[in-house]
Amino acid sequence: MTITSHIDIFAEILNSSFFTMKQSEIKKKYPYVERDISWMYFNQRILLEAARPEVPLLERLTFLGIYSNNLDEFFRVRVATLNRIVEYADKNIQAEQETAACTLKQIGKLHNRYYKQFEEIFASIMEELKKENIYVIKDAEMTDEQKAFVTSFYRNKLNGSTNPLFLNGTRPLDDQTDEDIYLAIRLLRKDETGKIKEKDYAVIELPTGDFGRFIQLPDSDGKTYLMFLDDVIRYCLPMIFVGMKYTDYEAYTFKFTKDAEMEIDSDLRTGVLQKISKGVKSRKKGEPIRFVYDEQIPKDLLKKLTGRLNVDKNDTRVAGGRYHNFKDLMKFPVCGHHELKYPVWEPIFKPELNGMESLLTLIRRKDRSLHYPYHSFDTFIRVLREAAISKEVKSIKMTLYRLAKDSKVIKALISAAKNGKKVTVVIELLARFDEASNINWSKKMQDAGIHVIFGVEGLKIHSKLLHIGTRHGDIACISTGNFHEGNARMYTDYTIMTAHRPIVREVNAVFDFIEKPYTPVDFKELLVSPNDMRKRFIALINKEIKNKEQGKEAYILAKVNHITDRALVEKLYEASTAGVQVELVVRGNCSLVTGIAGISENIHINGIIDRYLEHSRIFIFANGGEEKYYIGSADWMPRNLDNRIEVLTPVYDKEIQTELKRIVEYGLKDSLQGRQVDGTGQNIPWENEDHSLFRSQSALYHYYQEDIQGITTNNIPHE
Repeated sequence: MTITSHIDIFAEILNSSFFTMKQSEIKKKYPYVERDISWMYFNQRILLEAARPEVPLLERLTFLGIYSNNLDEFFRVRVATLNRIVEYADKNIQAEQETAACTLKQIGKLHNRYYKQFEEIFASIMEELKKENIYVIKDAEMTDEQKAFVTSFYRNKLNGSTNPLFLNGTRPLDDQTDEDIYLAIRLLRKDETGKIKEKDYAVIELPTGDFGRFIQLPDSDGKTYLMFLDDVIRYCLPMIFVGMKYTDYEAYTFKFTKDAEMEIDSDLRTGVLQKISKGVKSRKKGEPIRFVYDEQIPKDLLKKLTGRLNVDKNDTRVAGGRYHNFKDLMKFPVCGHHELKYPVWEPIFKPELNGMESLLTLIRRKDRSLHYPYHSFDTFIRVLREAAISKEVKSIKMTLYRLAKDSKVIKALISAAKNGKKVTVVIELLARFDEASNINWSKKMQDAGIHVIFGVEGLKIHSKLLHIGTRHGDIACISTGNFHEGNARMYTDYTIMTAHRPIVREVNAVFDFIEKPYTPVDFKELLVSPNDMRKRFIALINKEIKNKEQGKEAYILAKVNHITDRALVEKLYEASTAGVQVELVVRGNCSLVTGIAGISENIHINGIIDRYLEHSRIFIFANGGEEKYYIGSADWMPRNLDNRIEVLTPVYDKEIQTELKRIVEYGLKDSLQGRQVDGTGQNIPWENEDHSLFRSQSALYHYYQEDIQGITTNNIPHE
């Protein structure tokens, strides 16, 4: 496994964006939107969803929370990396540093623009909540009864969880976590004439982990009252500083975001687990790179605070409103108002996979598929559990990238090992922000007798694979998403389960490659990176270009998370220029610029933000009338094609092909939740040629409902 160095941290950015050639050269070649700028455009699409009146009110708050949480991670990783490039002492990357500085400047402008938009949307939603008899009040707005409640709440619960840290010393606040929200406090002692005799400054970390961000006050007159924990503690400051004879108390919310790149010990004598564990601990020592604060904060308190946090001129500073750390809005109390949330869509069990017959037998008989979260992930768990106890199963091999907190997947694998199966698990210890969890699970698996592999030197293991060896024929599962129960309730992902021998044999060969990475392996069925996936994709696009020139049917339909790979971007432009229709559903980063005459007028991209996170990767090529279908773990990014072990599988089953095409086509006509991804960042609503209104996720859920009911109708509600 590669242990990240400063140079390694830069590698992805240096290879994936403007940094591979001079900007003047790029403009001469073809248009390209830098990855991090396109990400800002994507995150704004989430923000815009919070502004739509058609979205249930409490879901709009959730979208604000998602926007805020995404932004935090973006600054921790991407902006942190750009900052490192700017500050790195190496004259050989001067051009790259200039471009990184330019990108940071653009990010800053977009961030400030979107922040103002965020504040406006938040204020609007607060007013809408009042119409539903939900009031979020400030400390100065409390009645006597509410004040008594808050006082009692502090004395009985909060007391002891609000420990001030004074700023009068010189010790930096480098051990404070950026996961939380803080109050910066100015304490004044005045004499009888009102003259300030003494000033003190302090910081209090809000105990949101214990109490949540929102405190519900007693209902009154049929109205629900809530307060930010920030305001509860503001009101309680005289009790927190009791006996210290202050006369005036001021408190201002702030938050900061740290560089999340891990400083990992490169001493080869240190074991991999120890290195990663040490790296995770070092995150709390990361330098602040973004500082967001209440614009009303006094200048003297602001100066004291930024000095202690080591916020410098290169860091992003945002003066905002009274509240910050809006990721907590994802946990805003429902308060019994379930009508203000999306109606529940219970996961569906496919009838053919929900009987008493062995699932392993059913898979050997015919390829099977699951589409989460429309279909229940419990069906996949059932496959694992059956494999764990079946006497015909000899071995289980599995790749794991992210794991649920209470993982049923791991429990099934441990059960298999204890039942005498040979179980091999490839776990990625460098899955961003899940390192500690993955370390913990790997230890438990090793204790149970599972052979745990920590990856390949220089490559992340991002493929989603399962191989089950049986006495009656082996089985493989290839998925677009993690084998994660939580993700399967929120992310749209697709899993193929097959006994097709050539595919199953090559899935097993991937595991052999992981265990013995220097052994040459040729794949004919699977597209595997970094082996040949890039070459195979280029060949597939070239085939469409050639077929178009020969008058054959030619098009590319795809659903991916990100498109930033320069070679593939250029190749898609080439296909468009040749007249190949390129129809894409892209959730996140997208470096393509559409609608340019002679370059990209045949490329159309829809970006969907809805109740589920679009995550499946599906690729369909016309192939002259004999369509080729692929699903798997890889996006069209340099990291997926060059720096990770990724796997895509061909799909041969005609019924599954029909379903995959339906998924992509539904996404391409989603006019209710889709927005044009065109490289401009305008995020204009998607519009069908016939001006019809269509919502893909709703239509898919109703389609699957009809499937289990055995009915067919064209009367699908799309709104």
